[in-house]
Amino acid sequence: MKIIICDDNTEDLRNIEKLLAQYQAKYPDREFEVEKFSDSSGLFRRIAEREPADIYILDMLMPKHTGIDLGNQIRKCGCESIIIYLTSSDDYALDAYGVHAIRYLLKPIREESFFEALDYGLSLLHRKSETESVYLVKTKDGLVQTSYSEIEYIENANRKLEVHLIGGSILKSIFIRKSFEEEIDRLAEEKNFLQVHKSFVVNLDHVRQLGAGTMTMVSGRQIPVSKAKAANVKREYLLFVSGKYR
Repeated sequence: MKIIICDDNTEDLRNIEKLLAQYQAKYPDREFEVEKFSDSSGLFRRIAEREPADIYILDMLMPKHTGIDLGNQIRKCGCESIIIYLTSSDDYALDAYGVHAIRYLLKPIREESFFEALDYGLSLLHRKSETESVYLVKTKDGLVQTSYSEIEYIENANRKLEVHLIGGSILKSIFIRKSFEEEIDRLAEEKNFLQVHKSFVVNLDHVRQLGAGTMTMVSGRQIPVSKAKAANVKREYLLFVSGKYR
């Protein structure tokens, strides 16, 4: 497992590295390697090259690329990595929701809160590895399977499913005989999938922003939210996001 820390303040960077060493000494069975960056531009390029880490520990305010810039780049690349923010101000806490960060810790970082954040992040990674499910799509070339986590959203396009995946590829089904609701009923049982329109179901893990009548996905695609579903979509999305911080 890889953990990346990024902070332009070298003293803070050393402190976090020290805390990670203390955590690993306390839990020797939890093996991980640490890579550190003092320049956010270097990490930004690394993420764009799709070399993800399991956990990112990011300073919020840095020159060139902020912690939020890095978080958006991580999500844009389709990574479900754990993000923990460190900051000297709580002014940007709401921004952290947009990239589904699990914790927002104020400096100076306390060992207790830092260790709790790592415990929670590792538990999420472990849970994901144990429960990863696959979705089957009937295409003209036969059955194709993809993991739930790779699905950004699904569109019902003229009675054919278009399964949009992280990274930009699309799986297209053959003509569906059932209703769209029946085709996606298994997905709808998952807490991170939500039908927002008669023709769209989205993976909430890959939503960047909820606006008035639309959802913006990590790919930049604007997904319509129907008026009939708007209130429920807002409620479910806020519940989903708040659940990331428990």
